[in-house]
Amino acid sequence: MSTLAIEVAGLHKSFGTTHALDGLDLVVPAGSVAGFLGPNGAGKSTTIRVLLGLLKADSGTVRLLGGDPWTDAVALHSRLAYVPGDVTLWPNLTGGEAIDLLVRLSGRPLDQRRKDQLLQRFELDPTKRARTYSKGNRQKVALVAALATPGVELLVLDEPTSGLDPLMEAVFQRCVREATAEGVSVLLSSHILAEVEELCDTVTIIRQGKAVQHGTLAELRHLTRARVSTVVAGSTDALAALDGVHDLATTDGHVTFHVDNDALPQVTRALADLAPTALTITPPSLEELFLREYGDELAALEGAGTPAATR
Repeated sequence: MSTLAIEVAGLHKSFGTTHALDGLDLVVPAGSVAGFLGPNGAGKSTTIRVLLGLLKADSGTVRLLGGDPWTDAVALHSRLAYVPGDVTLWPNLTGGEAIDLLVRLSGRPLDQRRKDQLLQRFELDPTKRARTYSKGNRQKVALVAALATPGVELLVLDEPTSGLDPLMEAVFQRCVREATAEGVSVLLSSHILAEVEELCDTVTIIRQGKAVQHGTLAELRHLTRARVSTVVAGSTDALAALDGVHDLATTDGHVTFHVDNDALPQVTRALADLAPTALTITPPSLEELFLREYGDELAALEGAGTPAATR
């Protein structure tokens, strides 16, 4: 059995003269949660459509659960569940009926007990017709159906918590952890970076159809700087002169600065000489890692007076 639930190498897909995917590499280790990040137009949706067998790749290798998503789509869809970011339901079916239908479309029997547990956890009334549901409740229907499908080996989640409140996001995160504990693999595309940071074992950031960063959060954090906040009584001149210290600012003894990861040992020794009464070292967040790749585009948008898109 393969150790990779998803393996994509050198994937290309064009629409006319537009290159949506330009040599994309992506892997999802079996039993792990892999974050998939990028703004609108980066190629995330095209990648997911290729993985689901809805689009045929122009070139490259795509393996999903050991099969080819284009030629083995029917067999593979019985082993995975997909939750889109904008769920459309049959308007005259109740939520419960829609869940039953979505589960049975997988070819697997419905686990009524599991369904009832998830309905309670997501606080979803299954007796209401889908046309009366808010966006958040439509998302809940798709999530319950995906999580209630027995024997699923892979969850493909594209903005799955869109429209959910923070309480339901927390429920979703617990459900994902429970699924991975049972060996389920997860590909999670989300704009909620804190959600990705909380759940994901690995992260792939794509730009213009290519993977520009991939690794665990610990590995990616070595690519940027930690933030230091401290309170000292003495002069910080010696600290400011150290290699690896950036943007040092002092206000009434409260000192903040950024430091390169490899410079942390010498910086902490220098801080000890200043007898700090408070010290916090914060590793870079996923948001900082993401903006490191897209900071130039953000600056260009802000310079043009255009709101930055974060899809």
